[in-house]
Amino acid sequence: MYDLIVIGSGPGGYIAAIRAAQLGMKVACVEKYDTFGGTCLNVGCIPSKALLESSERFEEAQHSLADHGIELGDVKLDLAKMMARKNQIVGQLTGGVGFLFKKNGIDGFHGTATITSANTVRVVSGEDKNVLETKRILIATGSKPSSIPGVTIDKDRIVDSTGALLLDPVPKHLVVIGAGVIGLELGSVWARLGSKVTVLEWLPKILGPADNEVAKAALRIFKKQGLEFTLDVKVTGAVVDGDSVTVTYEPKAGGDPQTIVADRVLVSTGRYAYTADLGLENVGVATDARGRIDVDDHFRTNVESIYAIGDVIRGPMLAHKAEEEGVVCVERMHNIGAHINYDAIPSVVYTHPEVAWVGKNEEELKEAGIKYRKGKFPFSANGRAKALNATDGFAKILADATTDRILGAHILGARAGEMIAELAVAMEFGASAEDIARSSHAHPTLAEIVKEAALAVDGRTLNA
Repeated sequence: MYDLIVIGSGPGGYIAAIRAAQLGMKVACVEKYDTFGGTCLNVGCIPSKALLESSERFEEAQHSLADHGIELGDVKLDLAKMMARKNQIVGQLTGGVGFLFKKNGIDGFHGTATITSANTVRVVSGEDKNVLETKRILIATGSKPSSIPGVTIDKDRIVDSTGALLLDPVPKHLVVIGAGVIGLELGSVWARLGSKVTVLEWLPKILGPADNEVAKAALRIFKKQGLEFTLDVKVTGAVVDGDSVTVTYEPKAGGDPQTIVADRVLVSTGRYAYTADLGLENVGVATDARGRIDVDDHFRTNVESIYAIGDVIRGPMLAHKAEEEGVVCVERMHNIGAHINYDAIPSVVYTHPEVAWVGKNEEELKEAGIKYRKGKFPFSANGRAKALNATDGFAKILADATTDRILGAHILGARAGEMIAELAVAMEFGASAEDIARSSHAHPTLAEIVKEAALAVDGRTLNA
């Protein structure tokens, strides 16, 4: 008899399992695939960031190192070696999860999990079948890529995010359907490696949840990098003919259908909660209209012994959100007063430059009728950014007009994903823009851009 069975070993699942074991629970974790780590470690966050880093180095060697007085001559791409490096990193990290399970006394199972009752889980792996008994079940099965009507993912010419990590050779022309995080990140990878990349987007902007000012500035930068964008259009079909794909789309405002012929298409139109074949119907676990599992503030479903976290419940589909929910969920099982401030969970887009934000954007504050002050500071006025030859972008802080409490922060620029952490912590502690402005930041660092943006809230920047 287990105290807790976790279904899914992604960031939410494996972190929850470890925290539960630390609290003295007897824990098992079931993973459908052969390696632990879920989508993030196997075919998501980690391999995509490995390719993003490698492709940035390739582009830098081709175009930017000469600015530093470094002449390399003819730069060549070894795609197979680049992919091997990505696979090595994935292997190290997924193997690391298995090590952590052993270290913490967690029983790991590989196979398909089905909830057969409120306290039993059946695990099937080939001919092997196990029925595990438990006091509680935690569903952490994550999400899967979705598609759109008229576009069928064949895992060859038309791929999802998983397939886009495996393309070989480099596409001559890649059409990306969707200008969200995944589309822009993977589109950037292949553009740097030599593809012509055309992005088709339903919305009139890229990066739907991002602050409009940031999204507009990012669009200008990405266009300069060679990515082509057609916004505010509806993709109606994609037809494979041999080695080519014809994509059909039409303006949402009305007009004649248009076509693009490419050799590969990446469908990056969002993700859906992955709860298929879990056996939710066996125990009557309630879901919403989008197939997400309904939970209360303790992440408990309508079945008392069954919980859910991460992409299968409401909220943004972020690995670090799932991690926080996993920890809070098992701590609350032990009556520990843990909580999550969802306004202080950052989002990061690992393009170059990066895009990161936390809290509210200007549009949300205006819609809510909240009066605020804004402070901005450009990377181009920062010494460290100049030394890095990374002067595109800016940081923006939004603070309450009366209390000066930070309501949101947005960064477009090099290493924005690292810089946003300071502001997430500040918001967690209810800091004001003045608190950031009065705190010493090492010189010369990119972090000074955050300090200057905080000073700008009060109209007193020092270096611009």
